[in-house]
Amino acid sequence: MIQKISAPDNVVAFRALGEITEEDYQKTVAPEVAHLAQQIKEINFLLVLDTDLEKFTPQAWMDDAMLGLKNSGKWNRAAIVTDSDSILSFTNGFTSISPGEFRGYKKNSFNEALNWVEGN
Repeated sequence: MIQKISAPDNVVAFRALGEITEEDYQKTVAPEVAHLAQQIKEINFLLVLDTDLEKFTPQAWMDDAMLGLKNSGKWNRAAIVTDSDSILSFTNGFTSISPGEFRGYKKNSFNEALNWVEGN
């Protein structure tokens, strides 16, 4: 499941727990991202991964990719918070091939990640 978590008005933030499905993206993530993009014309995004990537269903991965493509010109900053070194490495490398800035943070740096996404 993906839960929305508290964040400043210019940020959408989520926590991924357990199994992540298509419904999580369609009912939780996509509407929040669309609302933020409409309000401020850019996307500042934070995701805390409290689950393994294997827990994402194939359709959830597809919805994640489609969310990125649909909003490709609107991404400003995105932070992935996890203790997985491979996910951190991927996230930090992804910024060189995508619009916007992407950064990975360890879980003990959550506040730093949130401040960065917010623009502080």
